[in-house]
Amino acid sequence: MNKKIAIIGGGNLGTAIAEGLMISGYCPAKDITITKRNTATLGHLKDKGVRVSSDNAAAVKQCGLVILAVKPFQVKEVLDSFRKVIGPKQILVSVVTGILINEIQQVIGKKIPLFRAMPNTAIAIRESMTCLSHTHATEEQVNQVKALFSTLGKVELIDEKLMDAATVLGACGTAYAMRYIRANIQGGIEIGFDAKTASLIAAQTVKGAAELLLRKGSHPEQEIDKVTTPKGCTIAGLNEMEHQGFSSSLIRGIAASFNKIVKG
Repeated sequence: MNKKIAIIGGGNLGTAIAEGLMISGYCPAKDITITKRNTATLGHLKDKGVRVSSDNAAAVKQCGLVILAVKPFQVKEVLDSFRKVIGPKQILVSVVTGILINEIQQVIGKKIPLFRAMPNTAIAIRESMTCLSHTHATEEQVNQVKALFSTLGKVELIDEKLMDAATVLGACGTAYAMRYIRANIQGGIEIGFDAKTASLIAAQTVKGAAELLLRKGSHPEQEIDKVTTPKGCTIAGLNEMEHQGFSSSLIRGIAASFNKIVKG
């Protein structure tokens, strides 16, 4: 099995994937090739041993797994640049938002193991939530792609029809969480903390709350019950937030984002 990886597109996401794969030890730098028209911006990766190129076809030809990480409007042009050299023994993974597997398949013009992946920006620190869907892939190939993205965070296989929903919950969700943390910081400053301390407490508290759910597999309400006492300050705050539409506004925001993707 050819374990060399080509990352087609050296933007923020492509470089984050390359750095994550190296840091995690998934593969050595010499087995990664990353492409970009202006390779001068990839000097930091080249210095670490990553192969840097502006030739998409040459990069794809020598690798067993290809990650497409370009802008949506660039997809057809970039696929055309290497579709003649990619074959059924290789794996193509697209991390391009909004481009269907079938659309990529039509441009490639042949049946190959094809995956669509939706990571989020936390991939830069190997804490992404990545959703995967696929076609024409063997169990071994599915496991290979899952293993790759597992080095960059958590992975879940989903039906492609849920990919827009995954974008909202997993990618837009990062912004929702950041907005909550920002509000928490502002509240912390109002009750007496300086901004730096409030930021640390808010961020670490959210991180700890998320880890409780991930490690214990519990429901949020179970953890809420543990910190709410009769006539206590926690329930007083929670109830006031709900009176002001806290949960409702979050749900409506998620639905609004989803409708924007679906309806444009």
